[in-house]
Amino acid sequence: MDRYSLDQYYCKMKFWKLFGNEIRIFDVSKQNLLFFVKQKAFKLKESITVFADESKNEELLRINARSVIDFGASYDVDDAKTGQRIGTLRRKGLKSILRDTWLVLDSNEREIGTIQEDSMAMAMVRRFLSNLVPQAFTVTVNGQEAAHFKQAFNPFVPQITITFHQGTQIDRRLGISAAILLQVIEGRQQ
Repeated sequence: MDRYSLDQYYCKMKFWKLFGNEIRIFDVSKQNLLFFVKQKAFKLKESITVFADESKNEELLRINARSVIDFGASYDVDDAKTGQRIGTLRRKGLKSILRDTWLVLDSNEREIGTIQEDSMAMAMVRRFLSNLVPQAFTVTVNGQEAAHFKQAFNPFVPQITITFHQGTQIDRRLGISAAILLQVIEGRQQ
């Protein structure tokens, strides 16, 4: 099975991890591990490696912040095997205070889409009343809805279901990297 050909993925962050994060991404049956992320703790500049499994023998993707401060940081996504840039995900710092918004850039730094939290009203509820309300994000590429990320309600184990729409123009590697960043970066706000 080609790990990048599925239309749906299940992303789960480990609940109690003293140093760093661990994220596992499965197929929709939640039986087959497709990606494993072990994020190192205490890094000033975010650097995330995505592996094929928990043995960490096969690197698949690298997600690297361009700067130390992540308020409006850009994260380059590279194919670990070829070193080729897949694209960049840029957080819209000020805009994300009220409603999380990211830009999706192609390998040539051209803006091709956005990732945006579901609604301003729900975003305000999450920020000011309760962080127990699950987030949802819509990924739009070239003016067309390309994917949807939806958190499950679970205050202890952050989980996201990733759904890619048929016929859309987003590289699955970039979409999977976006879901990982949402768990890592946006998860710190919770």
